[in-house]
Amino acid sequence: MVHQSYPHLFSPIVLGNTVFRNRIFASPTGYQNINGTGFLNAGAAAYYERKAQGGCASVCSFEGVVDGELGKGGDRHICLDTPNIDIELARIAHAVSIHGAVASLELQHTGMYANRMPAFMGAESRGIAYGPVEGEVEGRHVGAFDEEIMNRTLGKYRAAGELARRAGFGMVTIHAAHGWMLHQFLSPSTNTRTDRYGGSVENRTRFVKEVCEAVRAGVGAGFPIEIRLSGSECYPEGYQIDEGIAIAEQLDDSVDLLHISAGIHELLEVFAITHPCMFLPDGVNVQYAAAIKPHVKTPVATVGALGDADLMEEIIATGKADVVELARALLADPDLPKKIRTGNGQTVRRCMRCLSCFSAEMTHGEPYCAINPESGRELEMRLSVPPATKKKVLVVGGGIAGMQAASGAAERGHEVILCERSGRLGGVLLCEEEVSFKQKLAFYLAQQARRVAAADVEVRLNTEVDAAYANSIGADVLIAALGATPIKPAISGIDGEGVLSAQDAYLAADELPERVLILGAGLVGVELGLHLIEKGRQVTILEMTDHINDGGNFLHMPGLLTRIRELGLDIRYGARVTELQPAAAIYEQEGAQHEILADCMVYAVGQRPRRDESLALALSAPDFYLIGDCRAPRNITEANAEGFFIARDIGVPV
Repeated sequence: MVHQSYPHLFSPIVLGNTVFRNRIFASPTGYQNINGTGFLNAGAAAYYERKAQGGCASVCSFEGVVDGELGKGGDRHICLDTPNIDIELARIAHAVSIHGAVASLELQHTGMYANRMPAFMGAESRGIAYGPVEGEVEGRHVGAFDEEIMNRTLGKYRAAGELARRAGFGMVTIHAAHGWMLHQFLSPSTNTRTDRYGGSVENRTRFVKEVCEAVRAGVGAGFPIEIRLSGSECYPEGYQIDEGIAIAEQLDDSVDLLHISAGIHELLEVFAITHPCMFLPDGVNVQYAAAIKPHVKTPVATVGALGDADLMEEIIATGKADVVELARALLADPDLPKKIRTGNGQTVRRCMRCLSCFSAEMTHGEPYCAINPESGRELEMRLSVPPATKKKVLVVGGGIAGMQAASGAAERGHEVILCERSGRLGGVLLCEEEVSFKQKLAFYLAQQARRVAAADVEVRLNTEVDAAYANSIGADVLIAALGATPIKPAISGIDGEGVLSAQDAYLAADELPERVLILGAGLVGVELGLHLIEKGRQVTILEMTDHINDGGNFLHMPGLLTRIRELGLDIRYGARVTELQPAAAIYEQEGAQHEILADCMVYAVGQRPRRDESLALALSAPDFYLIGDCRAPRNITEANAEGFFIARDIGVPV
């Protein structure tokens, strides 16, 4: 018998008449109608296939809306009653199943939020919608589900189940959580009906059970049905775990897997629990599945901030859940199951829970991961790259982009020299490695440095590269990844004692005095402020605009704003600093001049690319690339993608 470090995690499980090869399921993520045609693009099948290749037991799809007229939340939703959609779905089901995983189709209906774009995208509500009761929702009239609408909806769910089976899926997942239609019936805050569908938990669960029966009629006996529930709504006015248990008990005989999530999507602070932010601990929502499991016979799945192999094994071994469901962790590393099963867990890229993937999907239609450049580009990755002609490559700069480019080029067979002017690889983000909520980032930087070493890159630390040095290398390709330097604002007193950059403040956090003033409420300044408060400092931030600059990652904001409130970080908007004095700053706000006392002042107003130093190297090799912050200010997602794909381009015959 082969020794297995995670025997419970990798033991098969039978749901219905179907065997699942292990206990790691890929929970519903991704693909939207990004073509505007109502159909999925060609990348969808590759996206889901990649997870199956990585070793998951089951891979669940996008939100498949069962009723395109009354159940669609926005224009990007894929509707399962679209004519000829079965061909698109069959591609996904086939791509997943040929790799030994069970493909699951998620069935969704948005209820009273139908036919409107999400409020956080700034769109106005529009169109017809029905919910449990009649009323006003987001400034428009919503009708109540009557007998006719209920029967229509049950028919749509049955048809969706039939479609799933016909298209080759091996399971369906009914979405009854997070504030969507079925959850609206379950929640006493949205279901105030006085008939047999409202009032008691039994009544509020009645329509959900009828939906399960309709789906069962569509898929047939033995075909596994999973249902996703919020174990708790996670806010004071919502239902708590006691009602979550009662709901699960009502559905115990109706499905084959109870998938216990948490929260609702309409409250920002709860959004950051449903999709756990970086400020929350690993496995934060396991408690809800663990509380429900003793009360039901049906197997239970848990989800949320999972990915650590030891934690997942412990969850299954101790009976807190029977299945662990992963979403973002499998975007960061789709090979996570295969790696930990084969004893290579140390190579797993650990999700930082930065929500770059989710923000990118909502903005650009593709889930681009900050640390996995292949995420959202799975179709391109299926195309083989011609063998490279070996080149001598000089990479200047050992930050995010430089490490990615150097290791990638070496893995393609090139001779690579990586020069870094400091004594460590990792770049500017090394200053954050002691931040409590950035430990996944610190792990990633160290992991990338190990990857560089394993790729047999020649690393030259404490090495400043100018044109003369670069010329002496005789490289065929030069990749400039020199990064950026903090912008020092033109304010009187900025060069005074006690004034430093955010990068220096991170490095000196333990030595900073009690009262700290930060100039700039971008992510750097705000996260530094939270870090310093955790270290016992009094922090105030002055920001010229009227908002925090999210750097394009707008779904990081719910968790960030919640943490700001929890720690009491003082941010003053519309504040223009005019002078820094030895122990105070003068600023203007709403036409008046103010003074604020501070023991030290930190500027966090942006980065200036080291463009001149980079361009000075442009003629030091026949082929030249400019990547990362030295080209323009970049986030981790962009820097990694540039380094990854440029490394693939080097030496390709032209």
